[in-house]
Amino acid sequence: MLTKKAFTFLPSLRVRPRPQINLPASPPLVLALGFFTLIVLGTLLFKMPFATQTPITWFDAFFTATSAVTVTGLMVIEPATVLTMPGQIIMTLLVQVGGLGIVTFAILAMLSLGKRISLKNQALALEAFNQTSVSKIKQTALSVFKIAFVIQGATMLWLTLWWSQNHSLKESAYWAYFHVTMAFNNAGISLYEHSLIDLIHDPVSLSTLSLMIILGGIGFPIIMNVLNKKRWSLFSPYTKLILIGTAALNLVGFVVLWAFEFNNPATIASLPLHEQAAASWLQIIASRTAGFITMEPQHLETSSVLLIMLYMFIGGGSLSTASGIKLGTFIVLLAAAASYLRRREEVVLMQRSVALETVQKALSLVLITFSLFFLGLLLISVFDKIPLESLMFEVMSAITTTGMSFGITAELSRPSQIVLAVLMFAGRIGPLTLVYSLATRRRSRIRYPEMPFQVG
Repeated sequence: MLTKKAFTFLPSLRVRPRPQINLPASPPLVLALGFFTLIVLGTLLFKMPFATQTPITWFDAFFTATSAVTVTGLMVIEPATVLTMPGQIIMTLLVQVGGLGIVTFAILAMLSLGKRISLKNQALALEAFNQTSVSKIKQTALSVFKIAFVIQGATMLWLTLWWSQNHSLKESAYWAYFHVTMAFNNAGISLYEHSLIDLIHDPVSLSTLSLMIILGGIGFPIIMNVLNKKRWSLFSPYTKLILIGTAALNLVGFVVLWAFEFNNPATIASLPLHEQAAASWLQIIASRTAGFITMEPQHLETSSVLLIMLYMFIGGGSLSTASGIKLGTFIVLLAAAASYLRRREEVVLMQRSVALETVQKALSLVLITFSLFFLGLLLISVFDKIPLESLMFEVMSAITTTGMSFGITAELSRPSQIVLAVLMFAGRIGPLTLVYSLATRRRSRIRYPEMPFQVG
């Protein structure tokens, strides 16, 4: 008979806890530091002799890395002529990691090593994935990777075959790899001299790339819900709202932009109707933070510029490769305004009430984003004397990580370019995450009496 003492000689029977990786800082701060570390790594790689045709300055390397990691696309160099093929591949890798998110790859790495995700890492993943359930973290991370791999891989193969009709197979495969990566991750960087204006006569390529932009920007939870449920009646209310909102924004914007530019000789007036439609469609799709262009922004009508800026501000879906305040935020604010006008106490969407905390988060996000936009606008207006329309467009493009420009990015002074880099960084990690990383949220047990306060 074994006694209690006997078990001391059986160390193999002891259950050892699986190793964990603990994070010393708050999840938002780790996210911010993760992106910054990737930017530093990208800067060092772009300074390597094999990455560029001719040497570039440290700041140009830093700005290029920031633009790639934040999937923005604003450039102070020309990637097609300044970067070598290895340099361009480095750019695509930075875009891919920045688009899918450092946390996704970190979790996949931990899973592959058999590590158990600690509570702090779970909090980090919840912050990055905008999730409320810890049980969904692993599933979401793996699904994001699989979906991105399948969609991008299939599209690269299709465009390789399509472009190989006029180019060599090797060249077609490389250009397909580069542009699909940029489209799906909403980065908008192109190897063509004039972005996608050169493809305006190729509706197949434009429609393919616009589909990549939509899929990358709609949000991975939406794609997963559609793939799992397969029927509209089984989709979650959130999925239905985002799909309806995406379709409405894209269709309305397409028609309105086409109407604004129909008689503009500097953009599409001289094109056949079907090419006008193709150009207007991709331009409005890319305005939701993708950054490709089929019309030169500096030649657009002022009304079109304002429309595109609005679409930049709204952006794509949550947990997507797009930025902006996010479509879900925009929908919640519309619902909150409608509830107030109807004198309802609750904010209701599709017969579901929206939590007060969600409404407060949406309001805070809009206010912080607009504040950063205004601050950036003010600072650059001090550093550089350029037309207000060009300046507003540039700053909105930076804070929403869109990447469209009036072509003034490289001409700005160094202080203005630093401001743009900071805005791109803030826009990618999320203005709320940026604020959370600088301050710890505390719950107070003190409750104060209400007071009347006039607004409006």
